[in-house]
Amino acid sequence: MKIQRRKMRTAEVYTASLNDIMFFLLLFFLIISTMVTPAAIRVLLPNATTAENVVTKKNINLIITQDLRYYIDDKELAKEEIEPMLADILAKKSENEEMNVLLQADRSLTIQDLVDVIDIGNRLHVKMVLFTQKPN
Repeated sequence: MKIQRRKMRTAEVYTASLNDIMFFLLLFFLIISTMVTPAAIRVLLPNATTAENVVTKKNINLIITQDLRYYIDDKELAKEEIEPMLADILAKKSENEEMNVLLQADRSLTIQDLVDVIDIGNRLHVKMVLFTQKPN
């Protein structure tokens, strides 16, 4: 009587689903990494009696198009609404915050249109910077 040996089975790992798992892990870490703030070293600063407050600067974008459409930080508004809107933004600033208005005006505007907006900035005592470009 001959005894048959059973066939040797080799151990296999089914890897077809690992591709899906790796894809989901990669996607998860990519999404989470965009939500995490950059690593910053937190330090408790020493006290000094002669320390000065640091002034932080914030810019407000004011855009005037060729057809006299006005935008403050990508929000369209009428010419009459510019002064109250800027006044409201300036009223919300903190004590050690400096505001600048970055004025981007189309080159085809008349000087009077530009001066009217600059005059609003002068009434509100805010620094206005006019954007220009170098000729090619």
